[in-house]
Amino acid sequence: MDRPLTAAELFDAVGRGYEEAFGRPPVVDTGVRLLLDRLPESARVLDIGSGTGKPVAADLTAAGHRVMGVDVSAEMVAIAREQVPDADFVHADIREWDSADGSWDAVCAFFPFLQMSRADTVKVLADIARWLKPDGVVALITVPMDVEGLEVPFLGHTVHVTSFASPDLLRHVEQAGLDVVETHRAVFTPDRAGQPDEEHLLVLATPTRPTTPRP
Repeated sequence: MDRPLTAAELFDAVGRGYEEAFGRPPVVDTGVRLLLDRLPESARVLDIGSGTGKPVAADLTAAGHRVMGVDVSAEMVAIAREQVPDADFVHADIREWDSADGSWDAVCAFFPFLQMSRADTVKVLADIARWLKPDGVVALITVPMDVEGLEVPFLGHTVHVTSFASPDLLRHVEQAGLDVVETHRAVFTPDRAGQPDEEHLLVLATPTRPTTPRP
């Protein structure tokens, strides 16, 4: 097996092949729909791991929202800028990127945690809670598994995958300062031969409201 690639190396190499293989998983459409149902007009949306810009940034901008995508892959950012010119895309590592507190109506985080360490995932969840407006919402999608640093084949390359089992993930979401509103599960079959079926977990959460002490 080849040396495992970093997230930046992987998605620079895969490019448009990711969109061709994974297209529009049903759980992604569900996540976008749930966001659209909750967002105010012309909302500011941060898309973490924005990839090729499709379908998430494309659908959100088409609905009149202001989207900024952040992706660790320069190739993905270039493709996204071409495909979704009405959104903004930044080439950066979300673990090192920062934003003002309370500056986003919504955050999308569709699969970016799979190639982060567990400690980095916990940090970014806390960052998301801080970046959201008090009435904001985050839609998070992952592949729930109790694995850390597992080497797996992915679209012709080898990568390290890390994730949490569902109960542990939900616990970390809540510990970050987010209340879980609802969850959805689905099984997805990629279009690319040789890629196994995946269980997808969608988590919708809002910032925890501070409790008012009784007089």
